[in-house]
Amino acid sequence: MSERPVWLRVRAPSATEAEGMRAVRDVLQQERLHTICQGAQCPNVVECWSARTATFLLLGEVCTRACRFCAVRHALRGQEIDSGEPERVAAAVRKLSLRYVVLTSVDRDDLPDGGSTAFCDTVRAIKRASSETRVEVLMPDFGGAPRSLARILSSGADVLGHNVETVRRISPAVRDRRASYERSLDVLATLRLGGGGRPVKSGLMLGLGEEPGEVREAFTDLRRAGVSSLTLGQYLAPSSRAAPVRRYVPPEEFEELAQDARALGFDPVTAGPRVRSSYHADAVRGDP
Repeated sequence: MSERPVWLRVRAPSATEAEGMRAVRDVLQQERLHTICQGAQCPNVVECWSARTATFLLLGEVCTRACRFCAVRHALRGQEIDSGEPERVAAAVRKLSLRYVVLTSVDRDDLPDGGSTAFCDTVRAIKRASSETRVEVLMPDFGGAPRSLARILSSGADVLGHNVETVRRISPAVRDRRASYERSLDVLATLRLGGGGRPVKSGLMLGLGEEPGEVREAFTDLRRAGVSSLTLGQYLAPSSRAAPVRRYVPPEEFEELAQDARALGFDPVTAGPRVRSSYHADAVRGDP
């Protein structure tokens, strides 16, 4: 693929932004925490960290799945569970005075509960430490296990998220064999059914070779599953071994797709070349 277009170039941080980034980095180091901002090589780390926001990565930095679009390390088993992590995340939220927090994790197929207990414990720890903070969970599929999904639903999370990642045709080629497009839709439908009106969120990466009609088909599938909030972003290959970028989608095409998604009832829709799942996450305020 040719050189990245100008709209994907990331500017250097200003002095004020750099100070904000250092503040977040210092707290993360003090509390021995990880963020997906680092592990997934997010292009928005300057903007988000300088605004003192971060998406916390739970359950270690080693994933048990090997999706071809991801930069996170993978192995048959993840790292040892850190029982103190939920309270340290809550402490970081308090120190940074965060009002909206996104919790995500690596896949942990090596654990009986898939890691759902860690999500639940962390949401509750944050709520105890800062009752006004809204918490979004951006979770794996937990193998579709009903008990794990029920645990998430009972956690007190304000926004329930799981990414379908790409369109139906491309999913088997870039996602781990234990994941599937249909399972993701089933998980999202379960969240909607048991969520009591809480917003349900999902996201798609573009540029993997999908056709516009396939993207719009995915919109319809996601709405049928009960998804209310949608993110659309450009796929960027994290390494030479990852699935290649087939196309850089221009900003105007993202806007056209966003308009189509809004017409189907998604609200909010966050779309653009540099958008990631937790970008401007606090825009999710209600459930249409």
